[in-house]
Amino acid sequence: MFDIKTKSRRNFFKFLTASTLAGTLGLPRMQGSVHYEKTILSPIDPNDPIKVTRLETFVLKNSWVFVKIHTDAGITGWGEMLKDDAKACAAGALEVGDYLIGKDPRPVVKHWQAIHRSAFYKGGPIKTAILSGIDQALWDIAGKCYGVPVYKLLGGPTRDRAFVYGTPNAETGVRAMKVGPNASRKPFKYLEGQKFVEEVVERFAALKEKHPGVDIGLDFHGAVQPTTASILIKELEPLKPWFYEEIIQPLNVDVMADLASKTHIPIATGERIFTKWGFREILEKKAAMILQPDVNYAGGITELRLIAGMAEAYYAPLAPHNPNGPCSLAASLQVAACIPNFMVQERGDREHELLAEPLPPVVDGYRPIPTGPGLGITIDEDKLDNEVGEPREYPARYDADDNSVVDW
Repeated sequence: MFDIKTKSRRNFFKFLTASTLAGTLGLPRMQGSVHYEKTILSPIDPNDPIKVTRLETFVLKNSWVFVKIHTDAGITGWGEMLKDDAKACAAGALEVGDYLIGKDPRPVVKHWQAIHRSAFYKGGPIKTAILSGIDQALWDIAGKCYGVPVYKLLGGPTRDRAFVYGTPNAETGVRAMKVGPNASRKPFKYLEGQKFVEEVVERFAALKEKHPGVDIGLDFHGAVQPTTASILIKELEPLKPWFYEEIIQPLNVDVMADLASKTHIPIATGERIFTKWGFREILEKKAAMILQPDVNYAGGITELRLIAGMAEAYYAPLAPHNPNGPCSLAASLQVAACIPNFMVQERGDREHELLAEPLPPVVDGYRPIPTGPGLGITIDEDKLDNEVGEPREYPARYDADDNSVVDW
C-alpha cells in the first residue's frame, strides 16, 4: 500500500504515472491501493529538493514578452515583462539565468533581492521589468510546488473577487471604464486653446450621458503638458470624473503634486513608476491618491505587495495597471486577493486567447480570484508560439503643425 501521508508527493505521482501507464499498455498494474486526503496535491512535497534548469523567453508580434522558467521537477512558471523594448527585456531575462539556474526557485523574495541588489545600476524600466517577469514566474512555481494560489502564500485572501473596469456591459455587469481626453486630435501642445478644451469637455459630457451610472476615469496618459492639464482638470470637474490618471509625465513629481492640490478629483498614477522607491516620493509629496503599479514593470508580485503596504499607511488604494496579457492579469488578481487596499483592476474584464482554459467569468462587475495553484492559469503554448515574431514598433510622434516631437 502506498500512503500519501508518509511518502513524498513526488514519489506518489511517480507511482500513479507508472500505474496509469501500465494500464494503458495492457501490463499488470502495481499492486496495492492509494490513500490520500481530499485536498489539492502539489506535484512535490514541500521538503523535496527542486532546482531551476533553464529559462525561455518569448517575444510576441504585439510586443508582449513572456518568460518561462523550467525546473528539474517538471514544474514550470510563467511571467510577463515590459512591452516596450521587448527584445532587451527578453535578452536580459536570459542573462539572469546565470544566477538562477541550479537554485531552488521557492525563496522568491531572496531571489528578488539578489537580482536587484547585484546590479550596480539599479532600477529603471528595463531592469525592473526583467525582475518583474521572473518574479511572477517564481511565484507561479512556488504556488504550484505547494499546491496553492500565490495569494495564500502572501497571507490572503482579503477578498474573493476583484472589481474590474473595462467596457460597460449589461451581461457581465461591468460598470466602470476609462477614456482619454477625446478631441479631434491628441492634446500635446504646450498650451491648448479654449476651443480644444471645450471640445474635450463637450465630448466627455456626451459620454457621461451615454453611460448613466457608469464611473468613467480620464487618462491623460502623460501626454498633456502641465499648462493644459491645469485647465482641463478644472473645466472637467463639474462632470465628476471617477479619477484623473497620469495628468502629466511622472518625471517631475513636484509639478504633479502641485496640480493634484488644485482639484478635488482623485489623481491616479503609476504605470511608469518603478519599485517602492519610486512610489515613496508619490505618496510623500501627495502627488496622487490612487496608485497604479504595473506588475510587469514595477517589480512583480513581490514589489506590488510592498507598495500596497506603503500606500495603506497613506489610505491610498491600488488600481493595478494592465495593458498586457494573461500573466499580467492573473498576477494582478493574486495581488488584489491578498491586500486590504485594492480598489479596481484595469481591463479585468478582458479574456485571453492564449489561455488553455478561460478565467472565471466576470459577474456583476467582479472577476473571481483564480484559485488554481500558482498564478491560477495555464498558457496554451501552441497559441503562444503562433504569436511569436517581430515586436510592434513605437516610433517617434510629431506635431503635424510644426514637426516638433511630442510625447506618446
